[in-house]
Amino acid sequence: VQLQASGGGLVQAGGSLRLSCAASGRTFRNYHMGWFRQAPGKEREFVAATRQTRPGTRYADSVKGRFTISEDNAKNTVYLQMDSLKPEDTAVYYCTATRENSMRPIPTNIVDYTNWGQGTQVTVSS
Repeated sequence: VQLQASGGGLVQAGGSLRLSCAASGRTFRNYHMGWFRQAPGKEREFVAATRQTRPGTRYADSVKGRFTISEDNAKNTVYLQMDSLKPEDTAVYYCTATRENSMRPIPTNIVDYTNWGQGTQVTVSS
């Protein structure tokens, strides 16, 4: 599955952005779809992910209550709605996917994800 992320930009603190990740090549059914981010000088970190075989989402503690991951199966697109943005949310955001294992929790480790899109820059000014 190929991934194409979009929707980044510059926003003031407290504002909102919605990122999109379009999957092509095959449907993302049976894939975990997720987002990671990487700030300058820092390692890439987990943000949010979802499963397809049954309802379920997982979020990093730093974004819980502010970010929402959702999908549109008809469009093969996953979204990350980001509200109440903070300057520390500034990073390059990457869309990712990996085949789902319904017997395991939604993964948060970068090594568990196999497909990556190009990043999209999100900058939050104070």
